[in-house]
Amino acid sequence: MNQIANKKIKDIESLAKTVATLKKKGKKVVQCHGVFDLIHLGHIRHFNLAKKEGDILIVTLTKDKHVKRGPGRPIFNELLRAETLASLEITDYVAVVESPTAIEAIKTLRPDVYVKGSDYKEKAKDVTGMIYDEEEAVKSVGGRLAFTDDITFSSSHLINNYLESYPPGTIKYLKAIGKRYSIDDVLSSLRKPKSMKALVLGDAIIDQYHYCSPMGKSAKESLVVTRFVEDEMFAGGAFATANNVASICDQVDFITVLGEQETLQSFIQGKLSANVQPTFFYRSETCTTIKRRYVDNWSKKKLFEICFMKDNLISKSIETKILKHLKNVISEYDLVIVSDFGHGLMTPGIIDFVCRSAKYLAINVQTNSANRGFNLVTKYPRADCVCIDYRELCLAAHDKYSDYKTLIKKVNSLISTEYIIATRGHLGSVCYSEKDGFHDTPAFADKVVDLIGAGDAFFAFVAPCFAAGIPQELVSFIGNAVGSLAVQIICNREPVSAVDLSKFITRLLK
Repeated sequence: MNQIANKKIKDIESLAKTVATLKKKGKKVVQCHGVFDLIHLGHIRHFNLAKKEGDILIVTLTKDKHVKRGPGRPIFNELLRAETLASLEITDYVAVVESPTAIEAIKTLRPDVYVKGSDYKEKAKDVTGMIYDEEEAVKSVGGRLAFTDDITFSSSHLINNYLESYPPGTIKYLKAIGKRYSIDDVLSSLRKPKSMKALVLGDAIIDQYHYCSPMGKSAKESLVVTRFVEDEMFAGGAFATANNVASICDQVDFITVLGEQETLQSFIQGKLSANVQPTFFYRSETCTTIKRRYVDNWSKKKLFEICFMKDNLISKSIETKILKHLKNVISEYDLVIVSDFGHGLMTPGIIDFVCRSAKYLAINVQTNSANRGFNLVTKYPRADCVCIDYRELCLAAHDKYSDYKTLIKKVNSLISTEYIIATRGHLGSVCYSEKDGFHDTPAFADKVVDLIGAGDAFFAFVAPCFAAGIPQELVSFIGNAVGSLAVQIICNREPVSAVDLSKFITRLLK
């Protein structure tokens, strides 16, 4: 890094002192903020026009971990982005912002003018809604919001078209779907399920990650010893489904069964989204299901897993209570979403009732170490939407050799459903309906942080989208965008947010 650029780059606190000194000398301070992943002519013109609003131009940029534009972004890390900005003659100071938005930086730096590009003039079109908060922040420190008005370029468009961020087949797919649906078309479709009232019904699972550091082989036993570093606990299973549904539907009710011995109910309630209203039932002589994974702290690869669970069917008395509750409320819901992990909640009686009574039924039936080959989607006689992964597809079809389209048709002949959407890992997904046939969608993630929870997020978004009548190919596109964001999140640390999804979709289609 050259010395001039190095002198320009400061942390927010020290920069705030510099700004205070400059303002005492009568200097007018201007601040711009963004990701600035790929500096182009539009940015240069923006900075030149912004500088005309005052004497000193400060450019703040978003830290890498807070860039929510999907896998592979930012292209350049925060140090390189800061150095690039500081190398421009027009900039006076540059700082990387620690918080996810510009709000704290505005309040700390107290600029006289905060400048945004012309594409933010129509504030209602800002998918994040942050422009209103930024305006409020700058006004609170005695400054004002201004907009530049000049030719604009899109970093995402340039990256997508000239830096080959995706394989040729994926780029071809994105261009094709972008011709059929505009960004506004997709974002307006995402708003359709918001008014739907959804019920999530499924198995309660607590995921625990115990991060470890390897020490070596034991001197006296044939085993590898690891040192405990830290642990983390997540609301997984149907909890994760409910939280992700809550990102796309404003009203979500949730029914599950906890263990009486160790309910973890306080932890669970603290992890549920504000618009998720739970109803808990309790089974005796067991704890709430816990899946404890031991994870290498450096690579984040899972070493082994221990389950604390009782996975036989719930008792008749609990089933009766749940059925009584369902009979009283199921007619209220536009959509019933079942996350069946095969841990005892979904009895034949409850399955029969929801299949007969739900206005719209979406199901995801998962196989795992406790029930491989036993918990099959075919135990449901009907559904409006079935979400399944490739391995579960093979098990349900009793066929591990046929191609995936043959497998889907076999399963479709065994269960009455309008849509089957199957996830295929790095190969993306495929959706089938008798009306529209097959639609293949590529994956949009070039790296995976953690697969746990990605399928739940995918299902939680595609189910309301199908129920809202969104076209099959568009639902598939949305689902894969969600999945690509979900695999960047450790376990179920947080749901995929509608804002992050909107940003990613905007990036993909530019």
